[in-house]
Amino acid sequence: MKKVLVAGATGYLGQFVVKALKAKGYRVRALGRSAAKLALVEEYADDLFVGEVTDPDSLSGLCDGIDVVFSSVGITRQKDGLTYKDVDYQANRNLLTIAEASGVSKFMYVHVLNAEKLRHLAMIQAKQTFVNELKVSPLDQVVICPTGFFSDMEEFLAMARSGRVYLFGDGSNRINPIHGADLAEFCVGAMDSQEQQFDVGGPEVFTYREIAELAFAVLNQPKKITCVPKSLVSATVGALRWLTSAKVYGPVEFMASVMTMDVIGDAHGQRRLAEHFRDCGGSIESKSREDHPLPV
Repeated sequence: MKKVLVAGATGYLGQFVVKALKAKGYRVRALGRSAAKLALVEEYADDLFVGEVTDPDSLSGLCDGIDVVFSSVGITRQKDGLTYKDVDYQANRNLLTIAEASGVSKFMYVHVLNAEKLRHLAMIQAKQTFVNELKVSPLDQVVICPTGFFSDMEEFLAMARSGRVYLFGDGSNRINPIHGADLAEFCVGAMDSQEQQFDVGGPEVFTYREIAELAFAVLNQPKKITCVPKSLVSATVGALRWLTSAKVYGPVEFMASVMTMDVIGDAHGQRRLAEHFRDCGGSIESKSREDHPLPV
């Protein structure tokens, strides 16, 4: 059976991918920044590799014996002195360079849906630059372009719990978000595919307003939704560009862009958003993931 390196193994999607690979009988090497973080997937991985994807010197031997590299490496917010270029581009470029030198046969990368419409965003520029280089690599490649994760939709639940949900635009744009476990199962199923790109979403299509309403319904709270006009959103993002760094305005600009366009991928998976919201139960806190931003 093939051996797969999972980069971003301790992130939201990466953990599901490690488990899905193991369930299908693959041998798995999990890459993480520390042994403590790798403890999250230790029981599902055949071996653990501690290394920092932004530091090539820490990755010596990473791809020895590896057949397929799977990377969901990326950041939502620039922090710890690292930029989108450092992580979304250069870290993945480091992985690709090592994979090419080690005789790896295939590289799988989690990109974003609608990237061609979002080239003005620093986050997407970094990702697309890597994808452009991956496409000319001698390795076989598969680029997975998901919509939004269920975990990202928890932000609506958090806002609803606080009493009001804010939407960019009028809330009529649509998305079919997917659970991380469903996407992981799709990725593992696509590992032997000859297709080079997949646009992947979940089984249900919602408007953003419907997601907000669903959050209130699950919480059994009255609906209070405020729509921020696109013109005001654009003006605010423009002001943030002048007054702050990309660390601040980058995530806002990203969310403003994706919530004012349709984000629809091919339907896969079985998990339902209402069930996920109910399963979330108690408090939902705004959180960031180390593997991937809200895909679009």
